[in-house]
Amino acid sequence: MTGSISWVIIGVACALALVVGLRPQLTRTREGKILAFLALFIMPAMTLVMGFSEHMEHATSTKFCLSCHVMHDYGQSLLIDDPSYLPARHFQNNSIPRDRACYTCHTTYTMFGDVSAKKRGLRHLWVQYAGTIPRPQDVKLYDPYNNRECLHCHLGARNFESASPHNKTADILTNAKSGKLSCISAGCHEFIHDVASIKDQTIWKGATLP
Repeated sequence: MTGSISWVIIGVACALALVVGLRPQLTRTREGKILAFLALFIMPAMTLVMGFSEHMEHATSTKFCLSCHVMHDYGQSLLIDDPSYLPARHFQNNSIPRDRACYTCHTTYTMFGDVSAKKRGLRHLWVQYAGTIPRPQDVKLYDPYNNRECLHCHLGARNFESASPHNKTADILTNAKSGKLSCISAGCHEFIHDVASIKDQTIWKGATLP
């Protein structure tokens, strides 16, 4: 919907600019000056804002994230037929929106993160189009995965708070909520994407990637 509106605004802006360009004498009147201001400043600014908003929304989609070749195996890992693999289990059981699977669990990535994350995003662009693209198994997180990404969905949920593995000792939940114990540490949910062995994994055919 937003995309259609953007194209309408672009069309109107071009039409107004064409009118002003073909008939510059219009700008001699007050109404003509207003028309020229709309054509040359207001409409382009609206187009820029709406276009930016549309592309930011598109950047949260799974399809966008997997459009980079290096991300292909990460997409395939969402289809691993083994519930011990955390991303696959969430994706296949609709625990996260499939069309926003990556962004749901990586909410501070590049443009959506702080200044440092945005700078890394610019570096990613350079690598994508002019640098050496790393192998999928060499892609690493810049910072340890933050439990916040798990807790913004699971905190307070019965299956999280009452799960027997989370209550083996009195301090497991407390440490997980405070970040002292990583949700993906050894002995917890340690099987994540595992793209290094993706070719050896059985893929569930019941779901497809967006």
